[in-house]
Amino acid sequence: MCGIVGYVGTQSALDVVMAGLKRLEYRGYDSAGIAMLADGGLATAKKAGKLVNLEKELVDRPLPTGTTGIGHTRWATHGGPTDANAHPHLDNAGRVAVVHNGIIENFAVLRAELAERGHELTSETDTEVVAHLLAEEYSSCADLAEAMRRVCRRLEGAFTLVAVHAEEPDVVVGARRNSPLVVGVGEGEAFLASDVAAFISHTRSAIELGQDQVVELRRDGVTVTGFDGQPAEVRSYHVDWDASAAEKDGYDYFMLKEIAEQPKAVADTLLGRIDPSGSLTLDEVRISTSELREVDKVVIVACGTAFHAGLIAKYAIEHWTRIPCEVELASEFRYRDPILDGRSLVIAISQSGETMDTLMALRHAREQGSKVLAICNTNGSTIPRESDAVLYTHAGPEVAVASTKAFLTQLVACYLVALYLGQVRGTKWGDEVRAVIRDLSRISAAVDQVLGTMEPVRALARSLAPKNTVLFLGRHVGYPVALEGALKLKELAYMHAEGFAAGELKHGPIALIEEDVPVVVVVPSPRGRSVLHDKIVSNIQEIRARGARTIVIAEEGDEAVVPYADHLIRIPATPTLLQPLVATVPLQVFACELAAARGNEVDQPRNLAKSVTVE
Repeated sequence: MCGIVGYVGTQSALDVVMAGLKRLEYRGYDSAGIAMLADGGLATAKKAGKLVNLEKELVDRPLPTGTTGIGHTRWATHGGPTDANAHPHLDNAGRVAVVHNGIIENFAVLRAELAERGHELTSETDTEVVAHLLAEEYSSCADLAEAMRRVCRRLEGAFTLVAVHAEEPDVVVGARRNSPLVVGVGEGEAFLASDVAAFISHTRSAIELGQDQVVELRRDGVTVTGFDGQPAEVRSYHVDWDASAAEKDGYDYFMLKEIAEQPKAVADTLLGRIDPSGSLTLDEVRISTSELREVDKVVIVACGTAFHAGLIAKYAIEHWTRIPCEVELASEFRYRDPILDGRSLVIAISQSGETMDTLMALRHAREQGSKVLAICNTNGSTIPRESDAVLYTHAGPEVAVASTKAFLTQLVACYLVALYLGQVRGTKWGDEVRAVIRDLSRISAAVDQVLGTMEPVRALARSLAPKNTVLFLGRHVGYPVALEGALKLKELAYMHAEGFAAGELKHGPIALIEEDVPVVVVVPSPRGRSVLHDKIVSNIQEIRARGARTIVIAEEGDEAVVPYADHLIRIPATPTLLQPLVATVPLQVFACELAAARGNEVDQPRNLAKSVTVE
């Protein structure tokens, strides 16, 4: 959620931090602020609202220039989005500044203790408590990193903290527990951020921070310890994309750019998956083939769009491996006491690798002795680090809050996992696996073909901008596609949108059908599973007879739907299980265009953040 940037080096810290915050705007926020160390003191500026408000404040009230600073974009949790609650927060003497992502669960107790000791806290936030605690600890040790370690040992919850002190003008200190924080290392400079996008224009050399670690940044190096003060092992890595990948590149919105990048993202996720012997191979599988052969249940945990990818994966896993598969909302998973053991394989899907609900579900699964395989787009993030295996997607940075290319690459990864399980367990022969891989390799061109035919979809979306409701129907793998289409409209157009399994239509949802209500229907192929196709055609007739405006997504050559479609969107013919990879694309374009026509902010929809890092 919140964006954090820290810098120490030789450049203007104000310029570096503000540029970093701009790159993190996609994460969602409702206030912003910075703290600069200069002239032996600490200067801050912070404003509610977007970064433009902070920029105006800096014009009206310039800060002294310096080469060390921190910045923050806040998503309100404790206390509303006001100037007073914006970060950074200071101690009473104005010598310590802190920014924070996450929630400090025992802040009320700590706040009461501070009040008893005479501290005056002026905000409603849990973060301000940390600034005062750091000031107390620093007074006894005169070492900001040590003060941070002492404070962190007292905190409960999930948090990333970054702090500076006026007495140490060339030091930035950070700490993390269950919340993202990454280090960037340059020549004579170092960076801290909640995402590498914040510093990618300066360096592509990064360091992973582990759980319960404190990092001290200086111009000449980086020191990492545990909360206990012991030196910690870290892993350095190279970011394989550059700053241009996080730019709009001429598109009106990042979302449009990311939709257009899907053919390449799908192809990249498939690269290198077949070894010289012709067998499927995955990135980092630290689960033995003997353990995988013993798996008797697969459980997929995910949130939002990733959950819909999991619903589609269930069809492929059960069909190709004959293993029962459950798909769970990560936020509900551990609270219902799920039945897991050492023969359960849990698949955790997360674009960012930091989704807190999914991370907590993963940890619960490991506590029960289950093996965990992560599907993730972010190298070095927490979820893959804490899993037994990982399959990285290669979507590149996804800036728009509404997920598009991450979803398609998650689907590809899910198919690969299903095939790999089938290969290991002997339920799919090698030639069968290679045949599906060939089908998958054609999807990139099919998605590109769909993207070339979207102008009628855009026009349709613009014409529906005044509507209040759009419904979605699907069968088989088309049902999760319908759910995803509805989610995109909710996220972007702020309108009532629901996805239903078409077979459930007569069990209640048909009551929502009235004159001219738009209904998007995802039609399965008439080839192979023709019974499903015939049934959904009947569904289209039923809703049209009741006045619905039917928007039908059907593969090329399907003529049976033509008489019942008020609007027909054609997609290339694909194998049934793979159809979501092409059927989803028109729904992404539809939602983006409709949101724009309604005057909404496409890349940063209201109340939403790119990565949900608190439960």
